[in-house]
Amino acid sequence: MFCPGVQHVGPFMKNEENVIDVDEVIFVHDKAPCMKPNMTQQLIQDNNIKFWGNNIWAGNSPDLNVAEHMGTIIKDEVEKRMLSETGSDRYSEETLKNHIIDILQNMETDTELFENLLCSYLSRLRAVKKANGDHTDY
Repeated sequence: MFCPGVQHVGPFMKNEENVIDVDEVIFVHDKAPCMKPNMTQQLIQDNNIKFWGNNIWAGNSPDLNVAEHMGTIIKDEVEKRMLSETGSDRYSEETLKNHIIDILQNMETDTELFENLLCSYLSRLRAVKKANGDHTDY
């Protein structure tokens, strides 16, 4: 299997206009199907691209994805507010939209939340590594 993006990734990663330091660039993938085969990983290595392969990177781990945490926080808060609603419009689309808008507006100014998520990245990375890419408590 061949991942057609390799022919574009290499030149992009080696172009000083695209990266801070071409000698420090490491290709990290999300374990997309085209990246899993050892032949694809070998092709990337043969093109002198530093690469975190299947044996190093956890790939699809939601524990490493800050956006996954944000989505969970939003979902949980919306669910909590919807359950606290009373009256006939409790499950209305308008009520749901209003809660989502309110939650997102409140999150815009919650710099502590974003700082905590970003600062916890190293701890989450260590936990995923310790779990050998499997699920963690994050």
